[in-house]
Amino acid sequence: MPYTPSGFFCDRLIRERERRDGEGSLSKPLRFSGQDFTALKQECLTKKCLFEDDTFPASVESLGYKELGHKSNKVKNIVWKRPKEICENPQFIVGGASRTDICQGDLGDCWLLAAIACLTLNEKLLYRVVPQDQSYSEGYGGIFHFQFWRYGDWVDVVIDDRIPTFNNQLVFTKSAERNEFWSALLEKAYAKLHGSYEALKGGNTTEAMEDFTGGVTEFYEMKEAPKELYKIMKKALERGSMMGCSIDSLVPARFETRTVTGLVKGHAYSVTAVEESQHKASKVRLVRLRNPWGQVEWNGPWSDNSKEWVSLSKGEKDQLQHQSAEDGEFWMSFEDFKKNYTKIEICNLTPDALEDDKIHKWTVSVNEGRWVRGCSAGGCRNYPDTFWTNPQFRLCLLEEDDDSEDNEVACSFVVSLMQKNRRKERKLGANLFTIGFAIYEVSLSMHGNKQHMQKDFFLFNSSKARCKSYINLREVTQRFRLMRERELGDGGAQREYGNIPSRPGEKQCKAIVKCLRGFISRILSLQEFRHLWNKIKQWQGIFRHYSSDQAGIINSYEMRNAINDAGFRLNNQLYDIITMRYANEGMNIDFDSFISCLVRLEAMFSKSRTLFTLVFCLVRLEWLQLTMYA
Repeated sequence: MPYTPSGFFCDRLIRERERRDGEGSLSKPLRFSGQDFTALKQECLTKKCLFEDDTFPASVESLGYKELGHKSNKVKNIVWKRPKEICENPQFIVGGASRTDICQGDLGDCWLLAAIACLTLNEKLLYRVVPQDQSYSEGYGGIFHFQFWRYGDWVDVVIDDRIPTFNNQLVFTKSAERNEFWSALLEKAYAKLHGSYEALKGGNTTEAMEDFTGGVTEFYEMKEAPKELYKIMKKALERGSMMGCSIDSLVPARFETRTVTGLVKGHAYSVTAVEESQHKASKVRLVRLRNPWGQVEWNGPWSDNSKEWVSLSKGEKDQLQHQSAEDGEFWMSFEDFKKNYTKIEICNLTPDALEDDKIHKWTVSVNEGRWVRGCSAGGCRNYPDTFWTNPQFRLCLLEEDDDSEDNEVACSFVVSLMQKNRRKERKLGANLFTIGFAIYEVSLSMHGNKQHMQKDFFLFNSSKARCKSYINLREVTQRFRLMRERELGDGGAQREYGNIPSRPGEKQCKAIVKCLRGFISRILSLQEFRHLWNKIKQWQGIFRHYSSDQAGIINSYEMRNAINDAGFRLNNQLYDIITMRYANEGMNIDFDSFISCLVRLEAMFSKSRTLFTLVFCLVRLEWLQLTMYA
C-alpha cells in the first residue's frame, strides 16, 4: 500500500492560485529555490563577478549519492569547469538548436536526451524551456536559467555554468559542436530540479516530455497498437506532439543490449519524423528515429547506406533530409518499426491531438490529494477492507462527443494519475510506487453528496472503467469513452450532534479528567461536564464496535468510520492529520488516543463556533487543520 505526500486538495489549490495572481504560469513561472534570475544576473554584472550557485554547488553532493557519491571512484577525477575554461569561443547555441546537439555522456539518462531531441523539432516549445536571452558574449555573468513544468506549475530554474569534466571533456551530455553548451546546461538545470545528476539515471521519455510541455502522454504497446497507428503518429507530429519509443529488455542485468540490427534494447529513442515516399511502383511509409548516443544506428532496410535509397530522386532525398552520417539518426520502414519496437509514447500538447481535424474544446480539471499510510493508502481492489479509503475525485461528464450516435450520449476524457517527487527522494531510498485508478458510476442524486464513498459502495458496485494495470511509473494515463451523465469528502467540515446518554460514575470521571488535561483551560460547569461525559460514554460504545476481537485497539482505517459514527464530518486532510497524530507505529489507535482525539475535536468544533462569529479570515476547515496539528 503506497504512501506519498503530494500537496493539498482541489478547492484549496484553486484558492492559492487565485491569491498568487498568475504565479506558476508560463508568463510568471515560480522561482525555484526562491532565486530571481534577473536580479542575480544584474548583481553579478554590477559586481563584475561570475555567479556561483550555492543551492546546487560544484560538489559531490550535486553529482549524486551512491554511484556518483563520496565513496565512488568515478567522482575522484571530476573537475567542475566553466565553458571558457574548456574551449575557446564558447557559445550557448551554435547555428540554431537541433537534435544533433544532444549526445549522451556517462549517465544513464537517454530518456531525458530523447525528449530534448524531440523538443528541438518545435522552436516555440524549445525556447519556452530554453529562454533565448542568454549568451557567452554580451551580458555574460556565469548565470543561466531554464523553465520546466512541475506538477501543474511552471518553474524557473537558475544555475551557474560550472559543468563536470574529466580530462577537459564533458562527463555528461554534450553537443556534436565542442563549443556549444545549451544542452549540457539544460541537463544541469534538470538535475538541479531533481536534486542531483544521479537522480536522472533511468527513466521514461514521457516524464521529461511532460516536464518540457505540460502535455498529456498516451502509451501504445506495439502488439496492441490500433490499425491507424501510422496516421496517429503522423497527425501527432504535425500538431507538435513529442514522441519516443523503446524496445523492452527481457534481461534486466543487461539493461542496454545492442542487437545485430544495430538497435539497442532497454534504450530510449526519439521519433523525429513520419513520412510517405514513392519507392519504385508503390508508396512506402517511413519513420525517422534518433539514438541519443549520437551513434549506433539501424542497419536494415532504409538505413543510411541501404540500397532502398538508390531508387529515390535527389529531390525526394532532400525532402526526407537523408544523410549518410554516423550521427545516431536513421530511417526505417513503418513495418520494420512495428516489428522491432515494443512501445511508443506520445506526449500531446492538447488532449485532442489524436482525434480528427475538427477543433475540440476540452475542460481540464486538476485535483491534488495524497496517500497516507494507515489512512488513505488503501491499496487496490484486492484489499476490500481498505480500498474505499483511497483518495476519491468526482468527475461529471456534461458534453457529448461530436461523433456520438443518436442512440448514445458518449463523452471522451483522459485520466492521468501522477505521483510526485519520487525521483528527487531516491537518495533517501524512495522508489516509484505501483499506482493505478478505477472509475465508478454514481447516480445524479448522489453526485451532490461530497462525502467519501464508504466500503459498502465498492463491495456492491463494479467499476465502469479502470487503467490497464497497476504499474510503478511516475504516471498512469488512459483515454476513456463513457456515457454522459472531484476529491470526495473535501467540502468542508460538518458537525452532527447525537443524543445524550447516561450519567457518569466515579471511575470514569478520573478518565475524563485525564482526557481533558491539555485541552480545556477553564473550569467546566456541571451541565458542560455532564454533556461531555455523555459524549464519552457514546464514544466508548463506538470504540468497542470497531475494536477487533475487543483487543483494546482499532486500526487507523476504521478510525474514519468511528469518527463519522461519533457525529463528526471531516475532510480527507483532517483524517490524514488524525492518523499521523494518534496512530502508533503499527497504525493502530488505543482507547486513550481515541478519546483524546474526539475530546479535541469536540473542543475545537465548539471553539470554532465562537471564533467564527468574530473572525472570518479562516474557514472552519483551515481552523480545524491548524488546531489538530497543534
